[in-house]
Amino acid sequence: MLQFELKYRVCYADTDKMGYMYYGNYARLYEIGRVEMLRSLGVSYKDLEDSGVGLPVFENYSKYHQPAKYDDLLTIKCQIKELPAVRIVFNYLIENEEGVLIHEGKTSLVFMQMETQKVIRVPANVLTAIESKF
Repeated sequence: MLQFELKYRVCYADTDKMGYMYYGNYARLYEIGRVEMLRSLGVSYKDLEDSGVGLPVFENYSKYHQPAKYDDLLTIKCQIKELPAVRIVFNYLIENEEGVLIHEGKTSLVFMQMETQKVIRVPANVLTAIESKF
């Protein structure tokens, strides 16, 4: 299993009238986590797209345990539990400053040749980068 962690402070723009982080913003935290995880492996979304490979989201799952609140410092834990083939699955655990699990989620993305809109196998450089840390 591969795991990456990063911190995120809930800003005012993230919250609703109750001071809770708006539920749709958790998917944005997923994106931040997976993009930075791949970047830490030397894989850039921008470079993938420039080479004609896209990563559209195929599935998205969220489970809310407790709300994140304005000014909370969150830890986003992003995990890859199995090596990718034509899709890559990311799991997310989000904890508050006290280390309490407040949210968990999962996204599946497929590798797609952008020009043809066809699903393809994981590019070799992406697989090599992930395997090196698995």
